[in-house]
Amino acid sequence: MLYRMYVRYCERSGFKVKELDSLSGDTAGIKSVSFLVSGENAYGYLKSEKGVHRLVRISPFDSGSRRHTSFASLEVMPEIEQNKEFDIKPDELRIDTYRASGAGGQHVNTTDSAVRITHLPTNTVVTCQNERSQIKNKDTALKMLKSKLAQLKEEQHAEKLSDIKGSNKKIEWGNQIRSYVFHPYNMVKDHRTNYETSNTTAVMDGELQPFIDEYLKKAGSKNV
Repeated sequence: MLYRMYVRYCERSGFKVKELDSLSGDTAGIKSVSFLVSGENAYGYLKSEKGVHRLVRISPFDSGSRRHTSFASLEVMPEIEQNKEFDIKPDELRIDTYRASGAGGQHVNTTDSAVRITHLPTNTVVTCQNERSQIKNKDTALKMLKSKLAQLKEEQHAEKLSDIKGSNKKIEWGNQIRSYVFHPYNMVKDHRTNYETSNTTAVMDGELQPFIDEYLKKAGSKNV
């Protein structure tokens, strides 16, 4: 649900979206998804969306029509191109290949083209199965890994400065940056800026720019 919201936001903003890897939920929906967003200032805008998001709604999968609360954690990382600072030694990697999964059609491969890379020193794992070529999937996965390692280094630096690491990492009540409430009333509220709207339909259709603008204004005022 939130993934579709971000795809629509990107389409509204003129960004290109390319799905890299996805894992279906145990019963329905998407359990996890990785996607690449390309466009001018894409990272500058979307980095404000990093954090835990809380969704409250009547679950369409509950025959009793009861209200459910669920959480989703969003990571936003810049794409790291050629950067000597993040050159990775081959002996630090474990590379596994497997057959790509999908709902059918063009996404199903008959060869082991999907790639999973584990950075052993940090136990960081990335996967990519979007391309039919194992070489292309490996190249994309390595870029994802470098981005994650860059983010990890930044977080470690922040921890040394102010001991703030993990402040919004746990996917649980109290750590959400934004709540999307569809029952018993309609409200989307950003808990960092207190910006809110009752037009949940517009938000789920990708109308996120007001939330992003409010966050960037607040972040900018702190740096003045």
